[in-house]
Amino acid sequence: MSNRTLCFLIRGNPPSEVLLGLKKTGFGAGKYAGFGGKVEVGETIEAAAVRELEEESRIKISTDDLCPLGRLKFLFPSKPNWDQVVHVFAVKAWTGNPVESDEMKPIWCRVDEIPFESMWDDAHYWLPLVLEDRKINARFVYKDDNETVGEAEVEEWDDYEQGVP
Repeated sequence: MSNRTLCFLIRGNPPSEVLLGLKKTGFGAGKYAGFGGKVEVGETIEAAAVRELEEESRIKISTDDLCPLGRLKFLFPSKPNWDQVVHVFAVKAWTGNPVESDEMKPIWCRVDEIPFESMWDDAHYWLPLVLEDRKINARFVYKDDNETVGEAEVEEWDDYEQGVP
């Protein structure tokens, strides 16, 4: 099962806007999501998050700017090669402005206007919690259509820093 990252840039305290990207190519094309991707061999999860965010949006951050907020496990029984563990981070400090890349078209969304209908089906279960700075551990099993969540388990995770439960 592959490790992946997902970063959400957040404006305001309390959060008023979140940066999403319209995925233009590859896995999830046509859907809005955070910025992230695969963890390369020999790379830490945090380093991958920094690298992927810059590649997809031209935003520069350091690993110190990452606020770890969750671990999401995705299972696709009809496509097991899609199974993945995604490490979710909030980012509240960065350098630069988001720029469209070959992979993503960035868009700032008000937190009360997130286009859940144009995102992966699991997002409405957990993204509102992450935007409230709540640490979560979640597991989603997709139906055979690979578009619809069949099973969802989301729990708050107080000991995120202690590792995976």
